[in-house]
Amino acid sequence: MPPDLQTGSEQSVTSLVTGIVNDAQELVKQQFTLFKTELQADLRKTKEAAVSLAVGVGILSVGGLMLCWALAFFLKWYFEWPDWGGFALVGGILAVLGAVLVFVGRERFRSFNPLPEQTAEALRENLEWKTKPR
Repeated sequence: MPPDLQTGSEQSVTSLVTGIVNDAQELVKQQFTLFKTELQADLRKTKEAAVSLAVGVGILSVGGLMLCWALAFFLKWYFEWPDWGGFALVGGILAVLGAVLVFVGRERFRSFNPLPEQTAEALRENLEWKTKPR
């Protein structure tokens, strides 16, 4: 057996470190791309939902207003109240219901995060590693 066996594919430490740095840069680029793609998809879904919600709320508001108007006039007629009596009762009930719904909606928005958390965390870790190597 020959005492000095050398392979032709030996790499220097410099080329290994360069390869690792290049791989890390490529990983950060890919994570930015993934983050951007996920964010765009989330924003598109949010926009579609918001448009549908806005149109639905508009139509529901008109219908609800007409029904409330009719209920106020019905109460005035049925109980022989003055005009303001039926409107005051219906308005009071709607005000309480609206306040409850605003409170519930506000609490739901506080628990909602539209950003992709896992991708953002991985990206943050890689940026920290790149900017502060140990």
